[in-house]
Amino acid sequence: MTVALVSRQGRQLQRYNSCGSRLIVGCIPYRVKTMPCDPDQAVEVLVISSSKKRQEIMFPKGGWEQDESIIQAAYRETFEEAGVLGHLEDSLGIWRYKSKSHDKIHEAVMFPLNVTEELYYWPEKAIRTRKWIGVAEAMAECKHSWMKEALARLVKRLSSEDLEMIP
Repeated sequence: MTVALVSRQGRQLQRYNSCGSRLIVGCIPYRVKTMPCDPDQAVEVLVISSSKKRQEIMFPKGGWEQDESIIQAAYRETFEEAGVLGHLEDSLGIWRYKSKSHDKIHEAVMFPLNVTEELYYWPEKAIRTRKWIGVAEAMAECKHSWMKEALARLVKRLSSEDLEMIP
């Protein structure tokens, strides 16, 4: 497999819904610790810095393009922005939110990604940082309410499963 260490640029292939909202796809990369000291720390999520405000954290996300499936877009965005690979799980839902930079409405679909590999090099390594943090810290630090809601759905889903059964 050939892997490009360059992010896709431009919006010429961008998808929009029937109302003209840009379609966004993202992931919440996570891992389950095998022996957490504190049950509330059993799940960690990988957050990335915003490309514009490096102190602001978020989950990887970006435009869904016409030449890819929604699954391919989720994997691509997570690879480009966070440099991780893993098992993509069922969607957490769809959110509509207003873009801060373009004053437009976007429609986003978020997926959990159970991380199996962290890459040393990835396309946006020079412009983003990444770090593993607990759910409570992610809830406190993430500025996007819709991302917090997606994280809450992931936590609820994981808590309804037996965490010891997750590889």
